[in-house]
Amino acid sequence: MPIEDIRRLKARLREQYRAVRTDMEPEFRKDCDRRIAERVRKLWQYRNCRQVLVYVSTPIEVDTHQIINQALADGKRVAVPRCIPGTRQMEFYYIRSLEDLSTGTFGVLEPEPKSENLVTDYAQSLCIIPAFCYDFSGYRLGYGKGYYDRFLAGYEGDRIGICYSACIRRRLPHGRFDRPAQLLITESFIRRTTRPM
Repeated sequence: MPIEDIRRLKARLREQYRAVRTDMEPEFRKDCDRRIAERVRKLWQYRNCRQVLVYVSTPIEVDTHQIINQALADGKRVAVPRCIPGTRQMEFYYIRSLEDLSTGTFGVLEPEPKSENLVTDYAQSLCIIPAFCYDFSGYRLGYGKGYYDRFLAGYEGDRIGICYSACIRRRLPHGRFDRPAQLLITESFIRRTTRPM
């Protein structure tokens, strides 16, 4: 498929899955968020990790605020991303609470870029990845800016996709350098997508 056609397809899919999320009943969605967070906490990958790399959710995403608070309460080190101005790169910084965040790039809550909080060692970590939707193989449709694609290209830890089951497709277009999530978690199921973790 030509690149221009793929771009149009991805734009249509983003519109489709944005609508799916905004049309969800608030109470149903809240229950889905709770069930997804519970499934994350029960993973042996979560129990065994020392640090959790996790996005800070916006209103149309699976809520990660409860995941962040639970991980902190469980004694994990929690790090969230910050976009580096003028680039398509991001870095992760440790936080102690959601109070450490302020509005940053694209209106998303981000940490202050204090050098003492910068993550430089990703050993024993798992990364919870955002997306509009995932396919059964763990490939994702992101937000089109490429921040996570660039980060994941060099990340060797466990990659976990969280998503509503209504936002899972059989197949998505992807490139040969894309790195899929190894595990998909929805409110309804957990699916291993690649090699055993």
